[in-house]
Amino acid sequence: MTATPNADVAKLSFEDALKELETIVTKLERGDVPLAESIAIYERGEALKRRCDALLREAEARVEKIRAGSDGAAAGTEPLDVG
Repeated sequence: MTATPNADVAKLSFEDALKELETIVTKLERGDVPLAESIAIYERGEALKRRCDALLREAEARVEKIRAGSDGAAAGTEPLDVG
C-alpha cells in the first residue's frame, strides 16, 4: 500500500503549515522551478492551505465558544476578524 501524497500535512501545526506554504509561494514566484516540480509543490501548497483554513475555523469556533456566557447563551459573539 502506498502512502497518500501530502498525508503528513494533517499533522502539521498552523505555524509549520504556514511557514512551508510561504516557502512554496516563494519558489513558485521565482519561476525557476521545473514544471513537474512546480505542479507537485503547487499540490502540496493546496493541501497546506486547506490545513491552515481548517485550523483557523477550529480556532474561531473555540473563541466563539469561550465568549458564550456561563449559562450557555451567547454573550455577544462576533465574527473573528482575521484580515
